[in-house]
Amino acid sequence: MSALSRSIATLAAAALLSAASGQAMAQKKYGPGASDTEVKIGNIVPYSGPASAYGSVGKAQEAYFKMINDKGGINGRKIVYISYDDAYSPPKSVEQTRKLVESDEVLFMFSPLGTPSNTAIQKYLNAKKTPHLFLASGATKWNDPKHFPWTMGWLPSYQSEGRIYAKYLLKEKPDAKIAVLYQGDDFGKDYLKGLKDGLGDKASQVVIEDSYELTEPTVDSHIVNIKAKAPDVLVIFATPKFAAQTIKKVAELAWKPMMIVPNVSASTGSVMKPAGFENAQGIISASYAKDATDKQWENDPGMKAYYEFMAKYAPQASRADSSFTTGYNIAETVAVLIKQCGDDLTRANVMKQAANLKDVQLGVLLPGIKLNTSATDFAPIEQLQLMKFEGENWKLFGDVIEGEVAAPAGG
Repeated sequence: MSALSRSIATLAAAALLSAASGQAMAQKKYGPGASDTEVKIGNIVPYSGPASAYGSVGKAQEAYFKMINDKGGINGRKIVYISYDDAYSPPKSVEQTRKLVESDEVLFMFSPLGTPSNTAIQKYLNAKKTPHLFLASGATKWNDPKHFPWTMGWLPSYQSEGRIYAKYLLKEKPDAKIAVLYQGDDFGKDYLKGLKDGLGDKASQVVIEDSYELTEPTVDSHIVNIKAKAPDVLVIFATPKFAAQTIKKVAELAWKPMMIVPNVSASTGSVMKPAGFENAQGIISASYAKDATDKQWENDPGMKAYYEFMAKYAPQASRADSSFTTGYNIAETVAVLIKQCGDDLTRANVMKQAANLKDVQLGVLLPGIKLNTSATDFAPIEQLQLMKFEGENWKLFGDVIEGEVAAPAGG
């Protein structure tokens, strides 16, 4: 073969190689649960049990993905949403998660609800290298990419929120005697730590810390015990059922402390209404999302879209249920993520894209609050605004506050 022939043959081979490699680059990549036609995603939420008020988070997500599918899906793929009840029981959480990963073969887990539930499944999902995303829990430990690179939270951290309440108390009631009722698990302890860290050398003003267990039918005896210490402020780090019980019992005792409830128990529909609107006046909380019952948002484009969604896909849902709003917001975040993944729907790329959210604005978040993540910061939302319950609604006040982020444990 002449030198010219050899040269032409070499060029032809190179061209073929280049074309093949171009095709390879353009090829779609799929992990478990993903194909040309669908993306299968898994979820666990307490539809029953002591935290069943949060079941509406899962119902909102189911309705949201139905809407997305009716519009043709994401990048031409329908979303197959599989959600199981774990009754807020960690052993059940593990069982249902294993079923989703090993039997249903979902691409990733998203929005599992509750600190105890997520604690129970975190190591398993990281060992399986299965994305454990946008947890409906604000435990600070979800922001630990060094030790748990497959786990990412979504809610603002409970410790940051606790510190924001401490700042408010130091300013508004610097000499107050403070009582704390908290759930006796990671959820309650995280909030309590944030509050005490925020109080700093004034932490001694906490005159009583009383914890309850999820298995208790009522917290009434705890409230009687706390009132005996005559505190000026009652901080209620409880889930909805127990927060509503507390507000009601305080009223029955004709006691008038300043009360603070966490964002996760600020639902007008599942906490304030059952507790009695008359008993909830003046309660303080914090939020990152618009209140769907607040008339100030009636002409807001994001809320108008939300109202239209509710009317068509969830007519039975209440606008006063903030847990439903949370479910919608997290589902919208997932839609942004899947779109960002393009045709590389592998678990590794899902995680890579989740750690690359830049100034994501969701329709139902408060103005100025955006989602941002990076390879070293797995906390999408780090801002909150204080609010007070007046009449039958929450009223926002002050500025959007950046919660300081605690360093991840051991990292």
